[in-house]
This record gives sequence, C-alpha cells and structure tokens, in this order.
Amino acid sequence: MKLLAIDTATEACSVALWQDGVVLEHFEVAGREHSTRLPQMVSALLAECGLRLAEIDGLICGIGPGSFAGVRIGVSYVKGLALGLDRPVIGVTSLAMLAEAVLTDRPSVTALAAIDARMGEVYFGAYRRVEGRTTVVQPEVVCPPSAIVTAGDPPQVAVGSGWQAYGPELRSRLTCDPVETDGAALPHALHALALALPDFIAGRYSVAATLVPAYLRNRVALTSVEQRAARAEAARLTR
Repeated sequence: MKLLAIDTATEACSVALWQDGVVLEHFEVAGREHSTRLPQMVSALLAECGLRLAEIDGLICGIGPGSFAGVRIGVSYVKGLALGLDRPVIGVTSLAMLAEAVLTDRPSVTALAAIDARMGEVYFGAYRRVEGRTTVVQPEVVCPPSAIVTAGDPPQVAVGSGWQAYGPELRSRLTCDPVETDGAALPHALHALALALPDFIAGRYSVAATLVPAYLRNRVALTSVEQRAARAEAARLTR
C-alpha cells in the first residue's frame, strides 16, 4: 500500500509517504508560500521514492484547524488529487497530529494540544492513548484560553503554538503543571499518516466529496466591526 499525506494548515508545510512500511517526510516552515511549495514538495517526494501519482492508493489530508487560507489550500489540493485519481481519502485534524507526536513516544501521558487561533483564542483538544491509538478525550474547541476546561489525567504534556502565545492563561486552567511544554511544535504530515494508517488498512475511509475543513469557528471570516470587537475582548482578557 502507498499512502500520501499532506498538511498546510499552519505555517508549516509537509508531505509524507507510506510505502509498504517505509515512511519518508519532507517538512518546512513555508510561511505564506504553501500554494507554491506544496506541489514542488509532492513532486520531489514522489521522485525520491521512484513513484508516480497514479501509483498512490490513498490520500490523507490535514484539515485544520489553523490558518483558514492554509486549510483551504491543503483540502483543495488533496480533493483535486482524490477526484482526479479516484482514490479514497481520510482527514486528520491539526490538534490530533500534535498529540500523536507526543503520544508516540510517551503513551502514558495526556497530550494537551493548543494552537494559537488569533483574536485572543486558541484551538484546543486533549488526547490519550486508548488501545494503542491516539484518541480524543476532550472535544476540539475554539475559545479564549480563560474558557478552557481541561480533561485527562496527569501526567500531562502541553504541545502547540497556543502554549507559546497563551501559556500563563492556559496553565491557570490546569489542576497540575504539565511535565513538559513544547510551544514551538507544529503539525507534521508524518503523524497524520500514523493516525490514518489503521483506518486505511481496515477499509474505513471516505471519498473526495466528503473531505471538508475543520475550521472549528462557525464562520471563516469576520466583519471589520467583529474583528475590532474581538481585539477589544482579547485586550480585556490580558489586562
């Protein structure tokens, strides 16, 4: 089986390939160059593996949350490939990827994944290993850091840009201090592969038409009035 995973939901851009048990990933911080770098990275990865797109059996897509533009680029790209190749797809969230990176090496902890959502908010979710798989134990949400209600037993590991942006506010919502914090961590397509592989093997996948972004916010854009109100609220919370 040959599976291709991509993620462009944050400032990172990554592509990974699973080829009969061998995994290879290309990862870089692309800023706003995702639409340019993504096709180049996919081509380079396939060439390195000696494969053509037509030989890919399935696709895995990072569906966010994160940058709205980045999420759209990744979902549109994978959707186009899946339709053109008539291949199945699986979507994986950014927060789950961050948690997978933690739980792969430390399966006994609770991973508290948080991504800076701007406008005084974070994307947040808690995960644990359950029967060998990374499983959400607190549903993914977007809200001010002060509104987070944490779940999961200690020890806990904090991961993601939300901890760098709102560390003190988030820690004030915990019942114990994390044993480790990595506020610089970014999602990797490599971890999307690990999360989706068991479902591909079991035949639990979808068609391109069902692949949709996980924005978490109900709307993907705010009016100028709403943006000013959000900034005012963020300023109030940080006083």
